[in-house]
Amino acid sequence: MSWYVVITKPKSEIRVAKTLKEMGIEVFCPVIEEVRQWSDRKKKFTVPLFRTYIFVKLLEKDRSIVFDVPGVVKYLFWLGKPAKVRQNEIEMIKEWLGNETINNIRVSQYKPGENFKIKKGAFKDKTAFVQEINKTKLKLVLPDLGIFLTADINEVI
Repeated sequence: MSWYVVITKPKSEIRVAKTLKEMGIEVFCPVIEEVRQWSDRKKKFTVPLFRTYIFVKLLEKDRSIVFDVPGVVKYLFWLGKPAKVRQNEIEMIKEWLGNETINNIRVSQYKPGENFKIKKGAFKDKTAFVQEINKTKLKLVLPDLGIFLTADINEVI
């Protein structure tokens, strides 16, 4: 069995993952808590870490079963084949989500376009490219994992 990346309709990742799990399919939909502020209050929301992406563990021959669920769009393809994610990468994401502090990179010394090797933490020995730095967010590309990572600068410096 392999992990595959399923693309869903926007804002339906958690619902699709729940429905697939009820069908007996092993699903991983990493989520984070996000605080949104209005003029009169703050509210916490649980949102997917990867917008429109969920991970499913299936046999190759059973891949079409996910299309029975409303909200599933298609599989993510890489080089003409369905993208597969290694088990250790799924475990790495789970470990990273369980870690409350991100201390494996220093934002201040990097500029957009530069690359570096992460020295410790869940993404140890992975190469990251700085895509963008603005006042509150840092966007990194981790090509080995095929993901973009966005973090609050306050969490990484």
